[in-house]
Amino acid sequence: MKSMGRTDLPAEQQEALRRAVRWEWFTIGYTIVTIAIIALVVGGSQAMKTAWIEDMLSLIPQISFLVALLVIRRRPTRKYPYGLHRAMGVGHLVAGVALLAVGGNLAVEAVLGLVRQEHPAIGTVQVFGQTVWLGWFMVGAMALITIGPFVYGPAKAKLAPVLHNKVLYTDADMAKADWTTTVAAIVGVLGIGIGLWWLDGAAALFISIGIVRDGWRNSKSAVLDLIDQRARTHDDEARHPLHGRIVAALEAQPWVREAAVRIRDMGQVFHVEAFVVPHRPKVSIDHLEAARTAIAAMDWKVQDVIVVPVTDLPDEASRGDAEEARTRSASAARPRPAS
Repeated sequence: MKSMGRTDLPAEQQEALRRAVRWEWFTIGYTIVTIAIIALVVGGSQAMKTAWIEDMLSLIPQISFLVALLVIRRRPTRKYPYGLHRAMGVGHLVAGVALLAVGGNLAVEAVLGLVRQEHPAIGTVQVFGQTVWLGWFMVGAMALITIGPFVYGPAKAKLAPVLHNKVLYTDADMAKADWTTTVAAIVGVLGIGIGLWWLDGAAALFISIGIVRDGWRNSKSAVLDLIDQRARTHDDEARHPLHGRIVAALEAQPWVREAAVRIRDMGQVFHVEAFVVPHRPKVSIDHLEAARTAIAAMDWKVQDVIVVPVTDLPDEASRGDAEEARTRSASAARPRPAS
């Protein structure tokens, strides 16, 4: 828990990683119990079956996170000069594709069930000599198992930005939305009980769409990172602030006229390529080394740093925050061609 590749984790990240691992193991244990409980009462409700499969699928992000951790801790080698940090992104992609594929299949089944007007039935059971509708046990079970996500979801959401881990963030986001699955399953079961058979199929379709949405977001985020979009925050909401901080630090150097960066998100650590246009044609190695060391010290996620003196900055590299704002404004003000 002390390092990722050649990056030594600060104390805060070490503790966050230990807590994240504990929460992932707790989630796996809790989910296995919920899967077993639902299996006992699943009955003929399509919504319950879909919720059951959704619980099984929810194990994928936790397993991906724990397996990837075993891989990314290895140091870079000649064969893998950038380390194995991409394993976290691969796990993210596997989780997304699995959710997308299974969710799509469940959605199709739900639609077909509605089109065929399949009327699901929920039987009764004998409890202490009394006949009890099985649907009440389904509702009780779903209400009971919804407690867990409200505990471990927010806990993981707090740890994800500390570790800059998108798999952990997605896992937390899915957990926070689990209550919708529970409510939908309960509505479907009660719909069967009052004779509205179509509510069960509609609930199953609603749950399936949620699975597809989670799969799409996971897959999209993982693919964009694996094809090297510029580094963004853990929730993919914005450009990572390190872009602006690095450019500002470089341009504050007396020997630098202007600077830009390209930052590649390797999974939990960054590979930084910094481009500087110096005031004079000749640049000392001491200046370059000092700049490289200063950038590496800015954030624990900065694992590899390259500082390159150039005559012109690459167009695709990120500039300072002010320059980025001007570029966006100019783009927005540019007239659009007539249709």
